[in-house]
Amino acid sequence: MVASGGSRFHVAVAGPADRLAPLVVLLHGFPQFWWAWRHQIPALAEAGYRVAAMDVRGSGASDKPPGGYDVLARASDVAGVVRSLGRERAIVVGHGTGGVLAWGVAALHPRVVAGVAALGAPHPARVVVSGRAALTPLALRHLAFYQLPTLPERALTGGSLVAQVLAHGAAVPFAPEAVARYRDVLRIPFAAHSAMEALRWAVRSASRASGHQLRAAVRRPLTVPALQVHGSLDGLVRPESADLDAARLARDFRYDAVAGAGHFLPEEAPAEVTEILLSWLRPVAERHALGLVAR
Repeated sequence: MVASGGSRFHVAVAGPADRLAPLVVLLHGFPQFWWAWRHQIPALAEAGYRVAAMDVRGSGASDKPPGGYDVLARASDVAGVVRSLGRERAIVVGHGTGGVLAWGVAALHPRVVAGVAALGAPHPARVVVSGRAALTPLALRHLAFYQLPTLPERALTGGSLVAQVLAHGAAVPFAPEAVARYRDVLRIPFAAHSAMEALRWAVRSASRASGHQLRAAVRRPLTVPALQVHGSLDGLVRPESADLDAARLARDFRYDAVAGAGHFLPEEAPAEVTEILLSWLRPVAERHALGLVAR
């Protein structure tokens, strides 16, 4: 359990505790928790990285406060966790909604981020400004349903919404045991409501001060290396348009497509994702070694 901004966050850690080991923070997406990275954690740790797979605000074993589910607050959570782990900078990797959050951390806390990778997550400038260009009609219908009170929470904990989201986004079917595990974790008190609040704030923030601040931040050029990965059969994000803003805003940008995979890349294509991450991380860690080590 790691403290950040008055809350406690559950972080699964692996790899060398030596401060010379680059820190890689992994952020899960919806409707998941840190376990979504179970295939990548041991591989990254074995390669010499200090890995911290975080349950984001409201998820898994992390605290579930009544508010603070916009990107600004959750990005501060991640930055605080990096510092609580004794580091000045980290490479932040996110998937799905965690990928959008990773973009936000890089934009809002640039001194904390040495590199950013997003899997199945278009750059926030594309989501906020013209979401219909990047999200599929199915994803937009899900997002509209999530704005309703109470019903989405009931569908997560007692209905089939978890299975539907995983099936709609994935090209490779999830094992029933994995679906059951994600549903069980969302049955932790307040977890389902917290998950929905994060998705509701993705819409609410558009017309509020936090949304204006986020838009201004994400439209600034990224000065750190950026990686974007999409599955060719993603059912929630259109791969053909998802990289437009990142390619324009990131000076050091790499885009990879995984053939035959859908939205949930770390689990649908674990070997391919691990290989992509390791090949991208190596030069990023070497280039920013001094910045990744706490002074």
